[in-house]
Amino acid sequence: MSLMTDKQTLNDLNIFGKGGGDSVYTIYNRTFTRGGSELMEEMFRSPLSDAAAINARSTIIRAFSQQEIRFPYEGDWFDAAEQHLQNTDERTKLNDQEHTLGRKFNHLIAADTAYKAIEKGVVSLIGILQATRTFADNIRQQVADLPYNKELAAIDRLLQTAELQPLLQEHTKQKFSFATVAEYDKILRFRQRSIVLQLLGHIYLADVYLSVARTARERKFCFPVALDAEKQTVVLEDFYHPSLTKPVVNTLNITPSSNIIFLTGANMAGKSTFMKALGIAMFLGQMGFPVPAAKMEFSVRDGIFTTINLPDNLSQGASHFYAEVLRVKTIAQELSRDKYLFVIFDELFRGTNVKDAYEATIAITSAIARRKNCMFVVSTHIIEAGDVLKEKCDNINFVYLPTLMEGSKPVYTHKLATGITSDRHGMVIIKNEGILDILARKKSIKKTT
Repeated sequence: MSLMTDKQTLNDLNIFGKGGGDSVYTIYNRTFTRGGSELMEEMFRSPLSDAAAINARSTIIRAFSQQEIRFPYEGDWFDAAEQHLQNTDERTKLNDQEHTLGRKFNHLIAADTAYKAIEKGVVSLIGILQATRTFADNIRQQVADLPYNKELAAIDRLLQTAELQPLLQEHTKQKFSFATVAEYDKILRFRQRSIVLQLLGHIYLADVYLSVARTARERKFCFPVALDAEKQTVVLEDFYHPSLTKPVVNTLNITPSSNIIFLTGANMAGKSTFMKALGIAMFLGQMGFPVPAAKMEFSVRDGIFTTINLPDNLSQGASHFYAEVLRVKTIAQELSRDKYLFVIFDELFRGTNVKDAYEATIAITSAIARRKNCMFVVSTHIIEAGDVLKEKCDNINFVYLPTLMEGSKPVYTHKLATGITSDRHGMVIIKNEGILDILARKKSIKKTT
């Protein structure tokens, strides 16, 4: 089964970004093939929810990263091969009897475009087949004890297809005769098309693994270990947001006795970035992908849902507060299904007045505290709610991001601390920017004569 999530969460965590730029997906997508890129996107859209499958994928990528396995294909092979295989019109088959003197004469005058396209497709596919055999032979010993050995066995079975054997023995540097191209085209594009497509699928998967392995190696990401959901545990050491060039790392533990993280901090202290970094780490962990951290162990989740950058729904006349209410309702419905979820709420009910936000924060946090099978992160500026929740709930871990003052200038450490902070520096920032001074100035009025 796949991890449950939604568009709001993907947007909050910037999994794909706007237009694909500066996203989590682009950090990992170093694929050589279009098929590999599409497969990786599919993986990002459908993370895993099974601990064994997550650990198997993570183990494979770790091995590929440590051994620096190379992708032994030429990039232009795949475009030609895919285009060739898409054309299954029987009328485009080459006929030996068509290779007449007239056709040969036409070759001298102008290139036979259709034939050359078929020839290029055939040559490219033979190159892919032979490179795949070499790839499999080269890594056989390296993956003998890894889950990828099953992939390799499947590749071997496909390559043993009887009709493919002459193609595997061909010398691709030589010019093929018309008759040879015609015969190989029938094999690849028609008779063994299903086998060839299956092989391409395995190649695209290897492309994904090698791409992610390269990212892990170059960025020194760690490989997550998935635990049973019932353990209700997350261990994250020195984790950070992967888009930051000079990140401040943090460490966080979630346990069955403290399955709610209650986060406070002043504006600009880094709460949203912290929560995004945590959400991204959990999301990547569920994929079995390497994580920007020194260590990660986590209990696998059935779903991840976040509410960080919630937009107004002006088209339906909904205020920001009502959009928040609907979002909390959506997540409440997911929680009622009794699944193992990871949920992030950034500043509950910021769209309403302080009194309502205070009461709602206490009410919602107290209610989710009874969901011991889930994990939650709740951030707020309303520190008074934290004081009440300390008395009401014994499974909340209160943490904050501190602000230091250098004279009248706030300095943000971005380093997690234990407790609840009373830091509020909004007016300090407003005064430092001179806004009140600007508004106090009287505009000089020139008299006209």
